[in-house]
Amino acid sequence: MALSRVCGARAALWGSAVALGPFVTRRLQLGRSGPAWRAPRSQIGLFDLPCRSSRLHLSPKADVKNLISYVVTKTRAINGTYHRFLGHHFPRFYALYTVFMKGIQMLWADGKKARRIKANMWKHNVKFHQLSYREMEHLRQFRRDATKCLFIGIISIPPFTNYLVFLLMYLFPRQLLVKHFWTPKQQIDFLDIYHSLRKQSHSEIITHLERASALVSDERLRWHLKDLCTKVQNGAHPTAHDILALRECFSTWPLGLNQLQALHMRALSRAMLLTPYLPPALLRWRLKSHTTVIHQLDRALAKLGVGQLTAQEVKSKLSCPSCCTTWSCFPPTTLRQGAE
Repeated sequence: MALSRVCGARAALWGSAVALGPFVTRRLQLGRSGPAWRAPRSQIGLFDLPCRSSRLHLSPKADVKNLISYVVTKTRAINGTYHRFLGHHFPRFYALYTVFMKGIQMLWADGKKARRIKANMWKHNVKFHQLSYREMEHLRQFRRDATKCLFIGIISIPPFTNYLVFLLMYLFPRQLLVKHFWTPKQQIDFLDIYHSLRKQSHSEIITHLERASALVSDERLRWHLKDLCTKVQNGAHPTAHDILALRECFSTWPLGLNQLQALHMRALSRAMLLTPYLPPALLRWRLKSHTTVIHQLDRALAKLGVGQLTAQEVKSKLSCPSCCTTWSCFPPTTLRQGAE
């Protein structure tokens, strides 16, 4: 009896499937939902289950953006709380900390700008002397700053010397730190110190020029050089015409850079804020390279125009060494009209 019921149910099922065949075909052709009948749940495969809506989940990019914004917001809040704590409880340390962080940011910005200038030089095949005044000055200053930072990094390599380096940087900031890490008061004080050092060396340079004037072979140039030295020692300011008339004296013996004495070169190095405690050969090489860069900067400045300089650029230009220290490098043919 049970067997007969199973057979009857199977026959009824197959009969209904056959009867619904045209309707199922028409529903599939119209692109509507599936057939009117459904298979039992036990016969549905894993891949036949309907997909959930994607609107219920955020995309991975949105998740990452939300996470980054949350981390940035929390970091800023913690950083602000930390700064307020330092400023309230440790004001002196907070002042040093602020200068140090700003110095790192400024040095990093200078490095990116120098890298951009270098990339343009390589791309367009431009030499250093063909750059504009501001780009040339930026590269020159960044090289000096990078050299000082490299020296600090090298002496910090041995174990436990970094603590000593921090102490030395705190005690001797003018010698070991670049200007980005100076406080506003230190910048004013150090500029005054540099000006006094240059001023002390100028009298020594004039003394060496007066002694060397007796060795000039041309009588007219010898008299003119002595007269010029006397005027400067008495506080008078010579004109550009008087200075350019002596160009020939600085291209040959005894005032040519290849013929200068060691004491004279040391005085010139102090006027340019270079290390004077080097052998004469290294002093001569440094003076040549330094004065060549100064000459290239002056040519770029003449092309730009003095009226285009900002107040800060004028201040830095006025703090440069005296122009008389650059003449000993160049023969008369390199100083044309407009050199003054």
